[in-house]
Amino acid sequence: MKIQNEAIRIKTKGNPDLIDLTSRVQGILDAAKLNKGLLTVFVVGSTAAITTFEFEPGLSRDIRELFEKIAPAGKNYHHDQTWGDANGFSHLRASLQGPSLAVPFDQGRLCLGTWQQIVLAEFDNRPREREIVIQVIGE
Repeated sequence: MKIQNEAIRIKTKGNPDLIDLTSRVQGILDAAKLNKGLLTVFVVGSTAAITTFEFEPGLSRDIRELFEKIAPAGKNYHHDQTWGDANGFSHLRASLQGPSLAVPFDQGRLCLGTWQQIVLAEFDNRPREREIVIQVIGE
């Protein structure tokens, strides 16, 4: 059993920015030269998330609209009153989605569906540079 950690840095535009990470993650798996196991993708920070969906313009727009309905950006949140940074909605959205995703792999390929991509969801109200940690465990 081998465990390998890698990190990538991504510059985001701020909320709402959705970035397809699939090819970068597969590239890390390719470099690890492992046949089967489990890969975890984790974003460092409390205002971004990792998810999976069909990364196409219509669904990306639907995702943005969904989060605007669930945690509107224009609302005044208790977090905003505490810190004055107006990003309470960002924390709520990231908490709902979660910071990580576990993906099994077999024969050196991610076990994703044909239309399924790994996506970084930036929810913060300003551009950020995100660190995404990819841990590969396998043989």
